Amino acid sequence: MQTMPASVTRLIEEFSELPGIGRKTAARLTFFLLRNQAGLAERLAEALRELKERTRFCSVCYNITEEDPCPICADPDRDHRSICVVEEPLDMLAIEQAGIYKGVYHVLHGVLAPSEGMFVENLRIGELVARVRSGNVREVILATNPTSEGDWTASYMLTRLRPLGVRVTRLGRGLPVGGDLEYADAVTLTQALEGREEI
Repeated sequence: MQTMPASVTRLIEEFSELPGIGRKTAARLTFFLLRNQAGLAERLAEALRELKERTRFCSVCYNITEEDPCPICADPDRDHRSICVVEEPLDMLAIEQAGIYKGVYHVLHGVLAPSEGMFVENLRIGELVARVRSGNVREVILATNPTSEGDWTASYMLTRLRPLGVRVTRLGRGLPVGGDLEYADAVTLTQALEGREEI
């Protein structure tokens, strides 16, 4: 016997698919939306619809954008000879908020993690290599997170980039091992960028 309406159960199940959201939190969110009289559910639904309709990947760096190319890639004042490679858009945002890097980016959308189904073909590594081959790039900064997967991904990219004759650097280890760029403060990111070294 079903004690919960199917629509409520479905929303709980959908929320449960989000990272970091367990079944109890999903149920709390669902019941909060049900109790909210200020139109939050409708605004949330509209924001999700708009997100899917208006956003896409930049054809140059693969960041999430509403314009193609994205504002950073289209900015003539950025140093297009320096590409900072990050795992996710949130990592790029963290570096941008630190305000110290004036080059452009390349977003991989993950790291090599075969146990989680993330292989070379799932990442934007081939596009990075093509970008370095076709452009006037002098440095590629590997800014993957200091985790075993991030290190493995950086090592793989190094094997693909080194034959192209471009300078390849890695962020300095001002970042904690096992941490994520999106949680790092501006001072730590500044030290990590300034302390990058040839690899």
